[in-house]
Amino acid sequence: MSEHLIDGGQEQPPLRREIRTFVLRSGHFTNAERKHYEELRGDFCIPYEQNLLDFRTVFGNDHPTVIEIGFGMGKATAIIAQQNPSINYIGIEVHKPGVGKLLGEIRARGLANLRIIEHDAMEVLADQIADESVAAFHVFFPDPWQKKRHCKRRLIQRPRTDLLAKKLVSGGYLYFVTDWLPYAEFGLAELRATVGLKNRYEGFAPRQDWRPETRFEQKGVDANRVISEVLFEKR
Repeated sequence: MSEHLIDGGQEQPPLRREIRTFVLRSGHFTNAERKHYEELRGDFCIPYEQNLLDFRTVFGNDHPTVIEIGFGMGKATAIIAQQNPSINYIGIEVHKPGVGKLLGEIRARGLANLRIIEHDAMEVLADQIADESVAAFHVFFPDPWQKKRHCKRRLIQRPRTDLLAKKLVSGGYLYFVTDWLPYAEFGLAELRATVGLKNRYEGFAPRQDWRPETRFEQKGVDANRVISEVLFEKR
């Protein structure tokens, strides 16, 4: 029996693609961000297409590939990529100033193992990423969509987590961090209900030392919000 059956025996679509996990907000483009965006986008941004990516062709190697969904301004993304040259990274983001900022970091740090896709992450995963091809997903401080009527937009919930699990290799992991405790508890329950994923810990994960702290995270700490971490593996 389908795991997506609802009352009445009708099958629920596996992915509600009309509901976005983000809202495009106007942001200030600094001169540097705009310059980086215009000069480097053609070199380091992968166009969205309804064709599966070949990571070996993109990066020129067989290294494992990690995807970060919603990298914001990209500080943690760039640091992690620089510290792990034997791992390939793809960052997915729709915020143009953030894309421009990370493009500048790619050039400044000489990062050959980092690329960007500027598009809706759910469409990228559904149309462009092969099943069982991703070593890990990083989801750091996504929009918590605090109002009850907006909870349907949350990224970490089924059926979206079913899609993430489908794209992970065996042994791959999903690492979710948030400073909004109700979202952390909600996401933990949704991941526990996702077939094929198993919590690496009993409940919330301890802080992973290799994850850099960002300015956004520090704002959460300054506001006395709890930083919650969740780490599930595909088994």
